[in-house]
Amino acid sequence: MPALTRNKKKGAKSQTPPTKQVTKPKTPPSKPQTTTLKKGAKKPPLKKQKKEVVVEEEPLEEDDELVSDCSIDAESEELDESDDEGGKGSNGFFSDDEEENDEDDETLGDDFLEGSGDEDEEEEEEGPSDVGSDSDSDEDDDDLVKQSEAIDRKLAKQKADAEAEQQELNKQDESEHDAFRLPTEEELEEEARGPPDLPLLKTRIEDIVRALKNFKAFRPAGATRKECVEQLKADLGSYYGYNSFLIGTLVEMFPPGELMELIEAFEKQRPTSIRTNTLKTRRRDLADVLLNRGVNLDPLSKWSKVGLVIYDSQVPIGATPEYLAGYYMLQGASSFLPVMALAPRENERIVDVAAAPGGKTTYIAALMKNTGLIYANEMKVPRLKSLTANLHRMGVTNTIVCNYDGRELPKVLGQNTVDRVLLDAPCSGTGVISKDESVKISKTADEIKKFAHLQKQLILAAIDMVDANSKTGGYIVYSTCSLMVAENEAVIDYALKKRDVKLVTCGLDFGRKGFTRFREHRFQPSLDKTRRFYPHVHNMDGFFVAKLKKMSNMNKSSEDDDEAVETVEQDEVSDDDDDEAEAIEENRNKERRTKSKEDKRSKKDKKSKSENGNVEPKARKQKKKRSEWKNEIAQAREEKRIAMREKAKEKK
Repeated sequence: MPALTRNKKKGAKSQTPPTKQVTKPKTPPSKPQTTTLKKGAKKPPLKKQKKEVVVEEEPLEEDDELVSDCSIDAESEELDESDDEGGKGSNGFFSDDEEENDEDDETLGDDFLEGSGDEDEEEEEEGPSDVGSDSDSDEDDDDLVKQSEAIDRKLAKQKADAEAEQQELNKQDESEHDAFRLPTEEELEEEARGPPDLPLLKTRIEDIVRALKNFKAFRPAGATRKECVEQLKADLGSYYGYNSFLIGTLVEMFPPGELMELIEAFEKQRPTSIRTNTLKTRRRDLADVLLNRGVNLDPLSKWSKVGLVIYDSQVPIGATPEYLAGYYMLQGASSFLPVMALAPRENERIVDVAAAPGGKTTYIAALMKNTGLIYANEMKVPRLKSLTANLHRMGVTNTIVCNYDGRELPKVLGQNTVDRVLLDAPCSGTGVISKDESVKISKTADEIKKFAHLQKQLILAAIDMVDANSKTGGYIVYSTCSLMVAENEAVIDYALKKRDVKLVTCGLDFGRKGFTRFREHRFQPSLDKTRRFYPHVHNMDGFFVAKLKKMSNMNKSSEDDDEAVETVEQDEVSDDDDDEAEAIEENRNKERRTKSKEDKRSKKDKKSKSENGNVEPKARKQKKKRSEWKNEIAQAREEKRIAMREKAKEKK
């Protein structure tokens, strides 16, 4: 038989090598059979292959019994030799075939195990090293399965690592939280004796800020929120150099995290910006010229068509030929905003109440294209020089410079005579601390009150100058470089109560809404139309902008609002002068009564229409009485003011 001949040749040709004899006895001959039977039940194709192999082996044993005696003797001699050399017993003739079959069985068993997908990761890694699968499709499937399983294991490992890392961070935060506590009074006294320990203050500020962000989770042992806030105020004042009033106000205005961003922004200078003078050039042409001079610049922002931001320059930016020729103006980005909110039009009459040094005035003139008329007022004489110099340099020809107190402008220019008014009011400057660090310690509650008092007077005067019947205007823009609510929202709320005006949108697409409530104050809901700008948010100086529309030329309160917002000396008068104030109120009531009586009499006279000679003398007498009465009231008020001022001076 061909199978028998092939097996005989193999047996007679060569013996099993020593290496094969050493390795193969370890594997029992029964193992392939058991594995093929067990695994074959799951995968029929592999079982069939295994049976075919077994069927081939069994006939070989039967055929060996039918061989002739000569062949048996020859084969037995060979078997004896093989037994002596290999030590395999009487079945050594079939040892090579059985070993081959064992190898086939092991191969099939491994392939079958790899295809089942029930083995562990170590078996999967060892499987490919033995022998490949029987078909290409099985190999592709196995490769895909292995790749997907490897990806799943990788993702699971990454997820487990991330969770472990997060747990470690949480444990670290908890340990730091457990270690953090507020200093005792004794420790604070020891710190006060020596110079401030800046690293200690910095770490304590960070710990308190983190605790205030999530006070329930990171609350210091035995400490209240109020105690943490007070300690934060003290540490911020010591570390950054603020007085208690200013840092206390900022703590109440901003949450802890944002407060730290604001204070850190105050420690850095804002970018230098310039405004192109469109009366003489275009921004593109100016940028090209400055780039050739070694100035590194970019457009300021999308909201400005004339602004440029300067990063660095090889030449002094305030002494270039272009600057001297009036092609641009050195101007902060925040000072663009009030003029943009005012939105002046050509051929209008506009008043700039506090104009020096002229950045906003020249911007208004450029938007008006040197048409119409601008009144540039400045109360302080030394600042008039810079104002007039910038007007001449920038080529402005439609502006009149005047030197008056802004509160007196309605008497000088007349009431209801202009279209728009820009009031960039004098303020405490708490939004420009990066430019003037003295603000940190110089501003107090009393100074804020004085500024607020002056701002209320100025905004009433500005409203009185505007004509509500103007076809194109009737707007007032109020702005400050302060963050204090008393100088911003409180002033606007006061104007809304005293004059027939309303708030309108500023026309600015960015900026935060103004406060409608702060501390114990409750302002009108329309104050959300005002805009606030912060250095840590908008990368410009702190600023406030509000736009008012005058609805009518009538006042909501009495004609003279001087009593409502009199001089600063009046605010310092004690309660002993309440009787005098009541006397003034009585005079007001008498005046109103006389007016009502005169109106009734005039109506009766018109109805009667008696002789003209009798009516005219009565009317003349009434006019004479009115004028005399008004003069007496005005004189009494003036005497009252003088007496109050003298008393205030005596008390000082």
